[in-house]
Amino acid sequence: MKLQKLEALSHAEVETIHESTLRLLEDVGVMVHSQEARDLLKQNGCIIDESPSNFFHYVKYPRHVVEKYLKLVPDKFTLHGVDGSYNFTVDTETTHYATVGTPVKIFAPEKKKSVRTSVLADTINQIRVVDSLKNIKCSHSDVWANDVEYLQLHCHVIKAWAKNSRKPFGLGALGRTASQDMMNLLSILVGGGEELKKRPRLIGFYNPTSPLLHPTIMLNGLVVFAKYKQPLIIAPAASAGSTAPVTLAGLIVQTNMEALSAIVLTQMVNSGAPVLYSTMSAPMDPLTSNVSWGSIETGLITSAFAQLGRYYRIPSRGPGCVTESKIFDIQNGYERFMTLFCAATSGINYITCAGTYESSLTEALELWIIDDDLMSIVSRAKEGIMVDDNTLATDVIREISQKEKKHYLGHKHSVRNIRNELYVSKLADRNRRTIWKKNGSKDIVQRAKEIVEHILETQKGLGMDPAIEKRFDEYWDTYVKPRTMDDFRKLEGMENATESGVSYGQDITGG
Repeated sequence: MKLQKLEALSHAEVETIHESTLRLLEDVGVMVHSQEARDLLKQNGCIIDESPSNFFHYVKYPRHVVEKYLKLVPDKFTLHGVDGSYNFTVDTETTHYATVGTPVKIFAPEKKKSVRTSVLADTINQIRVVDSLKNIKCSHSDVWANDVEYLQLHCHVIKAWAKNSRKPFGLGALGRTASQDMMNLLSILVGGGEELKKRPRLIGFYNPTSPLLHPTIMLNGLVVFAKYKQPLIIAPAASAGSTAPVTLAGLIVQTNMEALSAIVLTQMVNSGAPVLYSTMSAPMDPLTSNVSWGSIETGLITSAFAQLGRYYRIPSRGPGCVTESKIFDIQNGYERFMTLFCAATSGINYITCAGTYESSLTEALELWIIDDDLMSIVSRAKEGIMVDDNTLATDVIREISQKEKKHYLGHKHSVRNIRNELYVSKLADRNRRTIWKKNGSKDIVQRAKEIVEHILETQKGLGMDPAIEKRFDEYWDTYVKPRTMDDFRKLEGMENATESGVSYGQDITGG
């Protein structure tokens, strides 16, 4: 039988969390800082306190409004690569693996600290490696390209993806301006906006700010993604004890409020717009006050969200392969496998964060290879143990018991079943020490590095048709390159934003 799903909550507890969420959405609400979003919510039955005392812009969601719009969310959607030759369907039953959009550093063993600031060339290499992997089906703008202008970052990475990968891609919903650029550029690449809506290529990250805030810039991006029916990962990232209650049940209720209130808005923008019901929440480490994604509590929160996703009949997303370790040590290994195993065996439908470490701020191409292997291991575990006449092997046991040579080596039953029954890792070294030493005494990271190097020597992307590339570059030159940060703020409705040393957009960009 298949492995039983890991469930952190009983059915009654799921109901209790749901009811608590609806009561709080109706009585307290959430902060919505976009006037455009508040107007749309009000038109569709939400309650907005217009008095001057409501300077936080709380919006209350009546139960019937939430229930009405949740019914409109599709329970599955299909993502396509840029040319449509590669696709996969995300639903509430299957599990797929992808990357995440947070690393700003990359593994560099030649450096004193073994890391360096990531650049666009790293982004391209990451896209190429992921394109060659079996289990990781979608590449996000994973390695932050620190050597390009922030306001043009989305153009650089979309072009890099279009030239180098057959798989779908993901980016943050970085406001109305960049998100509309993404749709325009993708329309050039795939043959028009209608084709893009019909067969989505891009998955977006939408991050509420805990506790209970939907910021304007993210809402601006949400509207564009929903309009074009590009799937959105609605991803609260609260920390138990700092931006959410320290109790896991309290954190789950609060982040459920954040997720459902955003999902409802997507359906008001465009009925049937695909979303992923997501968590990226974790506890605060009591000793350091830092986020602790590599904790067992992260796995429990993720498990609860898998159950809630099934309850709402919405595909779920959660983290796996996350760790706070700064090196490739045992902590790195056990935390990444623990969180991956919790997410996969709980039934999360779209698991992200492979290839990262150090709170997903650093990435290593070698970890892509290791994590892809871990995913095959977990997939084998989920299959469980098949029990039937063939696998019980009673006749074979009787046969061998009567033979002089009592082993199963080379037996036709072994030959027939070994490939289906046993997963053979391409990375794990199971040789005796003498053979291991003869082969160079390599650790798993060195073996993974050799595979990365082979991929980068042999992988070929789609390239780009010269006529399409010309149109792409003309749009970039005409509309994106001339923009200043002041232009950006005005386009996002932030004329009164104040300087804080870093641009407002950069402050809220994340995973």
